[in-house]
Amino acid sequence: MKKSVFLLMLMIGSFSLLAQSDKYQKAMQQRIGEMETAVQNGGMPSLANSFERIAEAEKTQWLPYYYAAYCQIMSALLEQDKTKVDQLADKAESLNKKAEELAGGANSEINVIYSMIATAHLTVDPAARWMQYGQTSSTYLEKAKQLDPSNPRPLYLEGQSKFYTPEQFGGGKAAAAAVLEKSLVLFDQFKPASELHPTWGKAAAQYFLAQCK
Repeated sequence: MKKSVFLLMLMIGSFSLLAQSDKYQKAMQQRIGEMETAVQNGGMPSLANSFERIAEAEKTQWLPYYYAAYCQIMSALLEQDKTKVDQLADKAESLNKKAEELAGGANSEINVIYSMIATAHLTVDPAARWMQYGQTSSTYLEKAKQLDPSNPRPLYLEGQSKFYTPEQFGGGKAAAAAVLEKSLVLFDQFKPASELHPTWGKAAAQYFLAQCK
């Protein structure tokens, strides 16, 4: 009798865990599916909050915090009022650190976000901040490449940076195009670890490459 009760309780617990996992999967897929539209309609701050709520409910998953950080830093990069950018970037850094802790260290994707955070700080005053944040952004991209050479996002962001950098400082359209083309090769080959892992960036890389020609 005791054995039967134990088995029943074990089954109930298993069903409960499966239900929670399914709920998490569906919530994440829905929010990830909303990211492209959110960039266009200014919905990134709201989406960042949604991912953060998922993260707080799950407690052990790093991807919700990662996506919350991504949405937050995209908000910073798209913000026209430069007096608000540092605060938005600091919030993104806080979220990314939580993702890093849960992931057991900074993986390639997390380093990509750290690079974007440094870039956001740089945009507030490029002339005054280039020496500090420009180098920091590049360092994180190099770490991202080393941790996963198959990840196309570091190359995409490097190409985007070269696009906005004057030729006399190693940038320009020709330099950007060479890097963006390499990123698109990787995008075509890239296989995410799961359907919840990052895949963003290909459309933007295609856009910037088109602007180079």
